[in-house]
Amino acid sequence: MSRSSPILEARGVSRSFGAIQALDSIDVQIMPGEVHAVLGENGAGKSTLMNIFGGFLAPESGDVLVDSVPAPSGSPRAMRKLGVALVHQHFMLVPEFTVAENLALDQMSDLVGSLEMAEPLDKARRQAGDLGWEIDFDAMTRQLRVGEQQRVEILKALCTEAKIIILDEPTAVLSKDEISEFVRIVRALRDSGKTIVLIAHKLSEVFAMADYVTVLRGGRIVHSGPIGEQTDESLAQAMVGDPPALAQRSLVEAAGVLLRADEIEVKGDRGNLAVRSASLEVRSGEILGLGGVDGNGQIELGEALAGIRPASGVIERPKQIAYLPQDRHKDGLVLSMPLWENLLIGQLDSDLFAFGVLKRSAALHWAADVMDEYEVKAESVHAPARSLSGGNQQKVLAGRTLSQHPGVIIAVNPTRGLDVRAAAFVHDRLLQARQDGAAVLLISTDWDELAALADRTLFMSRGKLQQELLGDGK
Repeated sequence: MSRSSPILEARGVSRSFGAIQALDSIDVQIMPGEVHAVLGENGAGKSTLMNIFGGFLAPESGDVLVDSVPAPSGSPRAMRKLGVALVHQHFMLVPEFTVAENLALDQMSDLVGSLEMAEPLDKARRQAGDLGWEIDFDAMTRQLRVGEQQRVEILKALCTEAKIIILDEPTAVLSKDEISEFVRIVRALRDSGKTIVLIAHKLSEVFAMADYVTVLRGGRIVHSGPIGEQTDESLAQAMVGDPPALAQRSLVEAAGVLLRADEIEVKGDRGNLAVRSASLEVRSGEILGLGGVDGNGQIELGEALAGIRPASGVIERPKQIAYLPQDRHKDGLVLSMPLWENLLIGQLDSDLFAFGVLKRSAALHWAADVMDEYEVKAESVHAPARSLSGGNQQKVLAGRTLSQHPGVIIAVNPTRGLDVRAAAFVHDRLLQARQDGAAVLLISTDWDELAALADRTLFMSRGKLQQELLGDGK
């Protein structure tokens, strides 16, 4: 494939956030009709570059060119008019709107006036038909599975007749079956003439979809070339240097039961019965895995066991229980708040408070120590949570959840969207908690993660717990 005429280009693009240099003189060329993967560990600068390409951020220096013409900086609307659409990792949908209403809203030129439904809906139906999708355009988006919501986001991009579609961590929230379908869609979009820019972490997915790959490390390009010239080892080396050692699960003698559920039933957000007659036990010094395809009741079960969703039946748990949610933006962090305040959430019973009054100096020092222990890369404890990369946000959640050494830990897809180094870090912390005697319920759609960490694994289908398997280390 000739690489002489880029459709999208960055020339000398730099961007910093306070003392952190997110991008340092980036030069990259995206060719028409290719899938160009951009790789790197969390905090390498991938999302910053994509937000600059999409017009959501302006570079401090350098230029973005579309079809060899300099593009306006810091204007999403201008970039959309030039045919560049960014599909965000965290979906930009109005939950209480229907699919059709979300599509129409995206087509509005401003927020004055009424939603014009006919034309966007006609476009969307044609695009969905071309891709072989069956979509209920009258359904509320909050009622859709994650994979279906992602289809709506892609339809929004296609309805703008975008020629360049940027996909930021598109498989991070998808199940194994949904990922296979997504690979098919990316190939179909490329074959139809679209140019795809893909941020990803899992190398197997990159090899399945990409034609060309660029690797960022520390805000700089360290490698760029055709995917056919790469191997898993060469890309991992480029991304993180020496890859981290795989987490090792040592033998621990499981002790008494710390978490028990007996014949519990849990309703979902729509009033449906999401969990049916579920019974389980998790012992001290044990990781119990819970697998299955998203949408089969795992989230509702985890929330009920953590005490944040009502349930019928019997649940026995200690007072000190920690919950690590899968959606760090919606359920985990207050993005506008500084990091030290985010870390204090749930710490009211700690010695950082005296008679309900915060000891501010002690809290700031404690937060700094947690960030240092959990290797959070941030300008300071006062930086807002939204300024961090996804991986560093997840480390903040892990630090807040595990630093108080809770007796029971419920972790839901704790490494979703993380690079290999950040995922290994979280795995090590969960294994250390197990070693220290915690009872850990690991809810994950990643079969490899369950095999690596869990002592036993249950599976969930249509709200029912299924067979139990022993982990590889037992």
